[in-house]
Amino acid sequence: MEELMDILRELRPDVDFEKETALIDDGILGSFDVTALINELMDVFDVEISMADLEPENFNSAQAIYDFVMSLKK
Repeated sequence: MEELMDILRELRPDVDFEKETALIDDGILGSFDVTALINELMDVFDVEISMADLEPENFNSAQAIYDFVMSLKK
């Protein structure tokens, strides 16, 4: 989880990722942010993220992102 938090903080240092639960729904992360995040997640965690995976519930919070990435690693 700490590795993910480092990625998120580097991407958007102005966001409190520990508290936010609607990163996509509230527009906190825009399309460029999500694209950069997906690229980092694929590189760092060695997972493949498809277009079908781009559901808001997979990216609305740090915990949701972490759970999603861990499910891809299985």
